[in-house]
Amino acid sequence: MKSKIFIFTLCCLVSLNVLAKVKPNSLFSNNMVLQQGVVVPVWGTADENESVVVEFCGQKVSAVTKDGKWFVQLQALKSGGPFEMTLTGKDVVKISNILVGEVWVCSGQSNMERKLGLAGGQKPIIDWQNEAKDAANYPQIRQYAVPRNPSIVKVEDAKGKWAICDSITVKNFSAVGFFFARSLTQNLKNVPVGLLFSAWGGTPAEKWTSRATLEGNDELKMIVAAYDKSILDFPTAAAKFKLNEDSLLTKWKADTTAARIAKKSMPKKPTAPVDPVKSGDCGGLYNGMIAPLIPYAIKGAIWYQGEANQSRAKQYQTLFPAMIADWRKAWNIGDFPFYFVQIAPHMGQSPEIREAQLLTLKKSPNTAMAVIVDYGDSADIHPANKRPVGERLALAARALNYKQKVAYSGPIYSSMEVKGNTIVLSFDHVNKGLEVKGSALTDFVISADGKKFVPAKAEIKGKTVIVSAENVTTPVAVRMGWNKVPHVNLFNKDGLPASPFRTDVQ
Repeated sequence: MKSKIFIFTLCCLVSLNVLAKVKPNSLFSNNMVLQQGVVVPVWGTADENESVVVEFCGQKVSAVTKDGKWFVQLQALKSGGPFEMTLTGKDVVKISNILVGEVWVCSGQSNMERKLGLAGGQKPIIDWQNEAKDAANYPQIRQYAVPRNPSIVKVEDAKGKWAICDSITVKNFSAVGFFFARSLTQNLKNVPVGLLFSAWGGTPAEKWTSRATLEGNDELKMIVAAYDKSILDFPTAAAKFKLNEDSLLTKWKADTTAARIAKKSMPKKPTAPVDPVKSGDCGGLYNGMIAPLIPYAIKGAIWYQGEANQSRAKQYQTLFPAMIADWRKAWNIGDFPFYFVQIAPHMGQSPEIREAQLLTLKKSPNTAMAVIVDYGDSADIHPANKRPVGERLALAARALNYKQKVAYSGPIYSSMEVKGNTIVLSFDHVNKGLEVKGSALTDFVISADGKKFVPAKAEIKGKTVIVSAENVTTPVAVRMGWNKVPHVNLFNKDGLPASPFRTDVQ
């Protein structure tokens, strides 16, 4: 008798499983945040020709499944929640604890990927334990974490999960993303904020840009050519490493011992070459970690990346704007806000990479740049103070998207004028005025020929800075903070630092 009951129960479960065909994309799951004020796409899979009805906040829309997929659109929603969404086809799926508010993509490399909790090999985020305790006060912040997934084809479902912010879960939130979201919800009367967290340490921007965009740009298609060649070369390189691995390791051990005795830096341990396909090069992370988020309704994106492109800063002047335009084209909602962090001072980061970001700010519409020259760490590429980074990104959103009267940028060099033996510099975002943090402005240099630069005297005069040097009578160019570890102390009176720059921009 017991065996008959078991078989009957099993048959019922199998039957239910056969019928349970309506499946929303993982983006549409418990605890999600939907974007307010815009049309909201909802999509998923079901049996062919199955009619799927989506009900949410008094709206009822339907679609017939084609090629195994269904897609509907909800009309603009108002902030609030929690709500429930019902999907009805051959079966019924309910999605609960949904909030409506503001949704932002958080992407980039390790400084965006860095979570609030402890991470092996990295300094703790400053005051992270108290910040984690405070996170319990913000359950209206939610994060959808995209797993690392390089792919040569576009992925349709990232298979991530939404997490409600609390003192435990926040340890796995992007630290920059959390501080950004917390600042927003604090200043937007507790409006919910959803973060689509998709980042991977050590990744250059070409991995986050579609191959089609790279191929279609004369200055970037060389990236595609190099990638394709690396695929062809990989088997030979892997075989060569395997053949010589023992001798390479023996030499490395000997070199390590010699370096330790001589108190020199340790040599890098030989490692096998990485399969370029598995590393996500040439659009692989776009395919696997950005494409599956599209066309989820978003407000905009925040981005912290550039370290991996610093040796190709000139190329980044083209690549970074192309990537921004690429994402905007794919989402097809216009030039949505794209706010990014300028690389912090570090002994391994060239001034040219910051310049490439500054130029992107000037050429790409609806962008803003959080300058953090005052929060870098010359010896650590992962500065531990992430709170001001997120909050400065939030300043841009508050000012530009939510129309709050707050300054969101420090002084940005705009023009120069030669007056006798001085150069007069003008800036955007002076706001309440310019000021110096300290007794005198530092890190200015001046040149009479555009080649040799000497230390300069710089003084604030009204909304300008006057630069000169005793032995330079006919100046042609000025630079400020033009080194790997700039010491910029020019701010506006809103407490925001100026971006490093050079007037002889290339």
